[in-house]
Amino acid sequence: MTAQTSTPTDPAGPSRTEIDQKLRAILRDVLGLSEARASDLAPDSGLFGHLPELDSQAVADLLTEMEDRFDIIIEDDEVDGDHLETYGGLLALAEAKTATS
Repeated sequence: MTAQTSTPTDPAGPSRTEIDQKLRAILRDVLGLSEARASDLAPDSGLFGHLPELDSQAVADLLTEMEDRFDIIIEDDEVDGDHLETYGGLLALAEAKTATS
């Protein structure tokens, strides 16, 4: 008998990764999202163009805050529209950058 486990990025699962939790906190703080809105973000949840709080200035603030809290450097050429299109894309960027730092 095997126990079912949720994937780390499964928003319905009880065990979100530390990176996922920290990224949701960043979105709450930078964009002013409520706890519920941040918690409801699924990997395919739209970000840029879908969240009115995420405008071009907020993108710069968001990336700067990610650098500070994750202790990473995000170069301009490392970020593309896919990373900002969905929560899953942004999470993938955070996971990739923290894995290489």
